[in-house]
Amino acid sequence: MIVLVLEFPRAMRSTNSSCKVDTSNESVRPQSRGLYELMNQIIDAIEKEQEKGDLTQFSVGDSVRVHTRVVEGDKERIQIFTGVVIGRKGRGLNETFTVRRISYGEGVERVFPLHSPRIAKVEVEQQGRARRAKLNYLRGRKGKEATAVRE
Repeated sequence: MIVLVLEFPRAMRSTNSSCKVDTSNESVRPQSRGLYELMNQIIDAIEKEQEKGDLTQFSVGDSVRVHTRVVEGDKERIQIFTGVVIGRKGRGLNETFTVRRISYGEGVERVFPLHSPRIAKVEVEQQGRARRAKLNYLRGRKGKEATAVRE
């Protein structure tokens, strides 16, 4: 657990109730820049603590099985969502990936946070060979074409 106590210099303290820092004074700017860098380092340290360490490497175009924990009442079970990764976005704790599959003739997409505690594991069934970062063109395809990633 990280406990942080910050003491601001007198020039940076705000007198009004909105708690804004007056940066019009030139002598305050270098100090506030250092403060922002310190805050970013603290946020990065907290995020690093929350990240999962045992992540499976996968990329856009791969066929994956996502094992999610589902809580029903007082019981917990694993539900598997199988499909093609059509996109990844974000970085750090905010990174998400989108998986698409065809279920009963209808396209279904789910967005999963990569570092979520609800995700038990991600298994790569088959490596895909995609030449794009986002495979949005799969949304317009029907049948077996919708799962074919190789171009």
